[in-house]
Amino acid sequence: MPTRPRRRSIAALPGEWAMVDLVVSGDCVVTPHAVGPADVAIAGGKVVAVAARGAFPLAAGTRRVDATGKIVMPGGIDPHTHCLWPMPVPDGPTLMTQGPSVVGKAALFGGTTTLIDFTRWTHGQTVQAAIEARMADWRADGCPCDWALHTMVEGDLPPELPAQIGEAIEAGHATVKIFTTDITPSRKGRMVDFGDIWEVFQVLSRKGGLGVIHAEDNDIVMHMYAKLFRENRAGFENMAEVHNTLSEDLSFRRVIRLAEHVPGTALYMMHVSAGNGVRAIREARARGLPLYGESLHQYMLYTQEDYRRPNGQVYHTYPSLKSQADQDELWRGALDGTIGCVATDELCCSLSVKTQGRRIDDTTGGNSGVEPRVALMYSEMMKRGFTLRQFVDRVSTNAARIMGLYPRKGAIAPGSDADLCILDPALRRTVRAEAMHESDYSPWEGREVAAWPSMTILRGKVVVEDDRWCGEDRGGEWLPRQVPEEIRRAPAC
Repeated sequence: MPTRPRRRSIAALPGEWAMVDLVVSGDCVVTPHAVGPADVAIAGGKVVAVAARGAFPLAAGTRRVDATGKIVMPGGIDPHTHCLWPMPVPDGPTLMTQGPSVVGKAALFGGTTTLIDFTRWTHGQTVQAAIEARMADWRADGCPCDWALHTMVEGDLPPELPAQIGEAIEAGHATVKIFTTDITPSRKGRMVDFGDIWEVFQVLSRKGGLGVIHAEDNDIVMHMYAKLFRENRAGFENMAEVHNTLSEDLSFRRVIRLAEHVPGTALYMMHVSAGNGVRAIREARARGLPLYGESLHQYMLYTQEDYRRPNGQVYHTYPSLKSQADQDELWRGALDGTIGCVATDELCCSLSVKTQGRRIDDTTGGNSGVEPRVALMYSEMMKRGFTLRQFVDRVSTNAARIMGLYPRKGAIAPGSDADLCILDPALRRTVRAEAMHESDYSPWEGREVAAWPSMTILRGKVVVEDDRWCGEDRGGEWLPRQVPEEIRRAPAC
């Protein structure tokens, strides 16, 4: 009679073995403690064990996925998306971007299992009412992947709002987005002044929240809009002159300085686009401030020169693409941890909508990029000498840690949600919009990638396998979040 192999190096939840329904066996599994061969046992939507390969037998009915030669990693997390989002149209009605039913499925095809989007609070309602309405819209549209929401506030904040923000943080909406600019002249009322930001920072400090900041210097930005219009240089190809590096330098340092005056304020600087922003974050982290940087794959792979290509609007997202020197500093920041997350600023629309704006003040921001993000960043980071751990941190684990999702998300460990992306280096592909699931265009059209997901698993269920949809169209769950104290007290990740 054959003997069972001895169980060695097993980390498991007690009493779970009898219920195991899926085992993923790979020779390159990225766990919190190691990168190497392992078997991952899954039951009830959770990882229940991480063991040496072949260390336990399979019960009847348990599926084994052989991931030999592939990379088994936590499902990707995109902390910056805009689904069902109002999109101004030049000289026309406001349109809505694609909803989570489309974007969530595209994310899963690309190995991303969690999205973090936004609730937009506006005047005349409470924060709680805005959140409830936003969650109702997401649930009505249906999201195939898991999701959470940042709370966005804007304009002149009424005195009762900080208390409402505190209640939202306690209810699991742990992050608050703030603009230091109106972005374009037509969006007047988006910017929050520094007195109100100061009040919000005090709430973040007391309640354990995290500020997610769109930082630009409004005076510089609006001055440059007026200047370029006076000079008849209002074409979108001049966008980098408006949303410029000086603006990023001044605004980042001013926001950081304000946070220093409210001890316990943790900040996440969204869509860092310039070397000045990277340096401001790096210097603040060196002083021990809990500050985290996010860039976008758009900024890390395109520059302002790409605006001059045919349909150059497809490469744009706000603030703007910058120079090659700025892009080089973004990569240095990603390598040394100053840039902890690479997100998309997802805004899923058609090519005709994306390219209809032609001026510096009407070009559509955001991009359709959630599906190729993981594969693109794997390809680019491996070329640039990143370790596999660093890659996984930038596209998954760090976002989970910073945003209050870890270790439920962003980890392959006992007790974590069984969210897995299996990347296959044998699937070298050319990105084509027609083969993906977001839009009729891709800003990455024609770009070669060195791997593609062969399988995506969400809470223990195989949802994508070999380019086939196997999931539930409404299978996603809302994720309540609390930012852990270690993230709020000292720079991590």
